[in-house]
Amino acid sequence: MNATDVPWDELPATITAYLTAHRTHDVEAAVATFTSDATVTDEGRTHRGHDEIRAWLSRTSSEYTYTTTFIGATVNGADVDVRQRLEGNFPGGVVDLHYRFTLHGDLIARLAIAP
Repeated sequence: MNATDVPWDELPATITAYLTAHRTHDVEAAVATFTSDATVTDEGRTHRGHDEIRAWLSRTSSEYTYTTTFIGATVNGADVDVRQRLEGNFPGGVVDLHYRFTLHGDLIARLAIAP
């Protein structure tokens, strides 16, 4: 299957729900988008299950202040790659990141965040 470019309004609802909840620091709404055994890999660390993902989200939402801008996305079956630009008070101030999601049904089973 080939990857298809998609606009924000054609992304799977679970992904837009997660990204919106993350942006507004709604930790519980963000956690609810993941399977119970989901993994999130960010900054070289992997967080497993709702408790570790909740702790990661709580930490990242309070560590820095930043804004996000949707750049684009591709969908390839259950895999979705969302590109976002973050600007804020973190080292470097601006970074473009890939949010690579793997869906299982209507929930996120895996998320890897990397440049």
